[in-house]
Amino acid sequence: MKFTVDEFRAWENKKVTLLGMSGVGKTYLSSMLRDSHWFHFSGDYRIGTRYLDEPILDMIKQQAMQVPFLNELLRNDWIYIRNNIKVHDLGPVLSFVGKLGNPELGGVELDDFVRHQSLYREAEVATMFDVPDFIEKAQSIYGYQHFINDVGGSLCELDEPGVIDTLAEHTLMLYIQVTNKEEEEKLIARAQSAPKPLYYRAEFLQEQLAIYLKENKLQYAAEMDPDEFTRWVFPRLFHSRIPRYEEIAKQGYTVTSEEVSKVKNEDDFLKLLEMAIKRTE
Repeated sequence: MKFTVDEFRAWENKKVTLLGMSGVGKTYLSSMLRDSHWFHFSGDYRIGTRYLDEPILDMIKQQAMQVPFLNELLRNDWIYIRNNIKVHDLGPVLSFVGKLGNPELGGVELDDFVRHQSLYREAEVATMFDVPDFIEKAQSIYGYQHFINDVGGSLCELDEPGVIDTLAEHTLMLYIQVTNKEEEEKLIARAQSAPKPLYYRAEFLQEQLAIYLKENKLQYAAEMDPDEFTRWVFPRLFHSRIPRYEEIAKQGYTVTSEEVSKVKNEDDFLKLLEMAIKRTE
C-alpha cells in the first residue's frame, strides 16, 4: 500500500508489516504497539503454533523415546508432550530449525537440517498468506483497531510468488534498514556472541557450506562445530539479505534502525511512518 501523508492520517484501520534483519527493532515496535490497541501478528509464533507444531512434537518425542523410562510412559499414554511457545520465547521453533554440524556438539546432520529448513520455509510461506485473514480477525473477533505484522528476518529469502504482493496489497510495508556501520557491526557481533539457528536459502547454504568445508579442510558437515559455522556464516548471510530487502522495500517505505530506536510510543511510531512517506512524495 502507498499513501500520501493525508491519506495515511485518514486511514482508520492501519495495517503495517515490519521488514528487516533480526535485531533491528521489529519485535520491539510490535510489543510497544500492542499496548496501544494494535494486534501483534508474530510470524514466528504462528509458524510454531500452527504449521510446525506437529513436526516439533515429533522431534521431541523421537528424543524422549530413546529414554526407557519416558518410552514406557509415552507408549502407554500416561504422559503427553505439548509445545509452550510464546511470542517472546520461540525456543521450540529454534530447536526444530537447529544448527548444522556435529550432532555430538548439539548440531544437526545435513539431511535432517535440509529437511527442517524446507519445512520451515513452507511454514513461513503459509503464514504470510494467512495475514489477510488475520487482519479481518483482528478487527471482527478481537476488536483491535490496528494491525502490526512482525515478520522473521528470513522473509526476503522465500522467493515464493505472491508472498510479497499479498503483503503489499493488504499492508503498508516498512523496511527497517541498518545504515550505520557501527550499528551493523554491533548487530553482527551480538548474533555471533550467542549463535542461534538460522534459515538459509538452499543455494546459499550449499555455496557457503562448500567454502567453509574447504577453508577448514573438512569433508563433511557432521565434522563442523555448529556454533563456529553459524558465527562464520552470519555476516555473509547478513550482507546477502540487504539487496533482497532493498528490492522488497520499493513496494513500501524505509526507515533506519537508528530512527526506530528513538520511537517510545504510538505517536512516535505514527510520526516515523509519516516521515517515511514524505521522503517518497
